[in-house]
Amino acid sequence: MGKTFQKPEALTDQITHYCPGCTHGIIHRLIAEVIDELGIRGRTVGIAPVGCAVLAYNYFSFDFQEAAHGRAPAMATGIKRVRPDLMVFTYQGDGDLASIGMGEIIHAANRGEKFTTIFVNNAVYGMTGGQMAPTTMPEQRTTTSPFGRDVEDVGMPIKVAELIAALQTPAYVVRRTVLKPKYINKAKKAIKQAFTYQLEGKCFSFVEIVSTCPTNWGLTPLESIKWAEEKMLPYYEPGDYKIPD
Repeated sequence: MGKTFQKPEALTDQITHYCPGCTHGIIHRLIAEVIDELGIRGRTVGIAPVGCAVLAYNYFSFDFQEAAHGRAPAMATGIKRVRPDLMVFTYQGDGDLASIGMGEIIHAANRGEKFTTIFVNNAVYGMTGGQMAPTTMPEQRTTTSPFGRDVEDVGMPIKVAELIAALQTPAYVVRRTVLKPKYINKAKKAIKQAFTYQLEGKCFSFVEIVSTCPTNWGLTPLESIKWAEEKMLPYYEPGDYKIPD
């Protein structure tokens, strides 16, 4: 009997540190599948800064770099400019990218740097203790907003895909989710398209993925999926926000 499903070569056999119900593992697999399908594993470099994905280098069988908190786009810019033949991507969470790293991602996108960013939005700081993030939903409770996010005090959650799409230079900006199988296939297609544009030297590409964080949300994995579908997806609508002409 032939195999119809197997572990991607771009993933190692290492057991991950992610919490039960966390969707980082799904996103890792999608990236690995795309890299295998495009045949670029030997020249791919991933960059992960501080956050839940800080140990991502353990899970991929290609080169990975560590960056300071929020600074992955700066490192990606340097690597891609020195070695434009490499396939370079950043893998960043919302606490990292949308807070301390907001300046880095905005300016890299505005310059049109030819790398890819995978942005995981789970509406909270994950690894550092469940604090309120720029993407935390209105009235959502976190360790630093125990009574819920007060939008009159701290403003509304930042829609990063829309923010980057408003810039003139970036050309591929989309939002997807991996909450259910019907969404996962669409997410993989978006990731593959982003890497393909980089292969063609075409543009900066940005894929936001709405995710879950059961541990910091204080919910079970199934409850987290339901909460994300009901609370996050109406606000962070999946879709294509900018695509090349």
